[in-house]
Order: sequence, then C-alpha cells, then structure tokens
Amino acid sequence: MKQPNPDIRVLTSVTDYTRFCGLPAPAHPLLTVIDLEQARGNVLPEKLTPVVQHFYTVWVKKNLKGKVHYGHQSYDFGEGVMGFQAPGQVFAIDGTLDISQLSGWMVVFHPDLLRKYPLGQRIGGYGYFSYAVHEALHLSAREETLLDGLLDTIRAEYERPIDGFSQDVLVAQLEVLLSYANRFYHRQFLTRRPAEHDLLSRFGELLAAWFGPAADPRPLPTVQHFADALHMSPAYLSDMLRTLTGRSTQQHIHEALIEKAKSLLLGTSLSINETAFQLGFEYPQYFTRLFKRKTGLTPAAFRFSAQ
Repeated sequence: MKQPNPDIRVLTSVTDYTRFCGLPAPAHPLLTVIDLEQARGNVLPEKLTPVVQHFYTVWVKKNLKGKVHYGHQSYDFGEGVMGFQAPGQVFAIDGTLDISQLSGWMVVFHPDLLRKYPLGQRIGGYGYFSYAVHEALHLSAREETLLDGLLDTIRAEYERPIDGFSQDVLVAQLEVLLSYANRFYHRQFLTRRPAEHDLLSRFGELLAAWFGPAADPRPLPTVQHFADALHMSPAYLSDMLRTLTGRSTQQHIHEALIEKAKSLLLGTSLSINETAFQLGFEYPQYFTRLFKRKTGLTPAAFRFSAQ
C-alpha cells in the first residue's frame, strides 16, 4: 500500500475538501454532511495526505481496523469515537489503516457559516477544538445514538433547497450538536477517573522532582513540558487537572514554585535576586511580582515576617 504523500495540502473551502476526497460537490457552499460508510470507497488511504484545512470538522468514526493516533496516544475505533478539528490544524491518517469497514459520519463547515451568529464567538471556547493535538472523545452507546439523531436533523436541513432560513437553522442545529459534544467531553473526565487519578499522581511526582530539594537551577517549567512528559496536549492536561483539583496546570506550577521559594527564603542565605535566579526567573522583578500576587507579601517582607 502506498505511503501518505509527505507534502502538505492546503484546503480552503468545503468544496476543496469534497474534491480532495473524491466526493460529490456539497449541496451548501459552507457545509457538507458525509456518510463515511457510503464515502469510504472514495476516501482511499493514498488520498489521506497531510492537509491544512481552513474549516471545522466534527466526526464520529468506527470500525477502522487499526489505530489512529491523537496526541501521543492511540485509540481503537472499533467503537464510536468522536473527533474535532479547527481551522489551521494539520490532519493526517496513517495510510496503513484498513477502512474497508469504516462507518460513521462527518460534518464539515466553514467559519463563514458562523460569522454573524453568537456561535461564531463561542466556538473558540469549546476545549475540544482548541487542541493543537487532539484527544478523542469516547462515546457510550446512548450518546452515540443521540448524536446520530442530531446528525439526521442536520442532514435533512442540508438536503433541503437553500432559502432565507437555511443558514439560521443549520447554525442552530450545529450549536445543539456542539453543546452535547461539550457535555460528553467533560463527562469523559469523570468516567475515566481511575486513569486520570494515575495521571494526577504522575504529574505530582514530576512537579515534586522539578522543585525538589536537590533540584539544580533551571529555567521555569512550562505547561508544555509536563504535557509532553505525560504524553498529552497542554489543554487536555489542564482540563483534567481542573476537573480533579479545581486548578489548572499553570496554577499547580505556581503553587509548587511559591512553596519552593518560601523554602529558599527561609532556609538559605540567598539574596532575593539569587533566589529568583535559582528558581529560573530571568528577571528578579517578575519573581517579586508573582510572589506578592500569590502571598500578599514581597519576598523580602515574607522573610522578615518569619524572623
């Protein structure tokens, strides 16, 4: 089987996408609905070259023989799995996948469809679209049935002749679909708690190691650093931590940083500037500003108050 073409294609419109996949032209210039079981004969693996798309896609795929990678993890599509892509993101599928039994559906829509609607502003707040690297949303049978029903209503409107109400109705139906996806997305953090608690423990260990007693001076840690170490995207890590602890990754980092700073201020003779450099701050004034914001005291005032 041919390997995917390493060249990246740029698809700017919904029509570009259907043409790229060898599908019929869309019935609406800004949106199309694709039945993956009917389309799989056109979506050949050699056509699944990396592309940058300037539109949104929402899909439910199953019955792929093999695994698809999201972030640094792989997921089996034997059951329903939902995925999301936003404009500007690169999409690629391993050409070795067997799509002979592929089923499910896909909705492709251009940002221009939403421009004059509140959804055009709100869509950026859906965490599942913000990931530069995606994590899949696993669906229960009941959730999948519900989403299939919503897709049927979108398809029925999509197949109607376009009139003055078409865009209003399509956007309203998309908003319902995305709202349910948001509910299921946040549900996933709750139903997968054993695995998430294991990740929480590993995150705590990494954080403790970074700010441990024997830690050498090093640059300030980033959210990306811990996300990479845990093989997930930064947004997914923060969402998980907020669900389990009520605090984001950055807040956890700051808390550990402040505790380490307090230890250095009270347990060493380092100056305030030396403390800042030890913690990884390039400019001591940034350390002082953060410390005061988190504790209500400057580092010097904190050290003096403990005498």
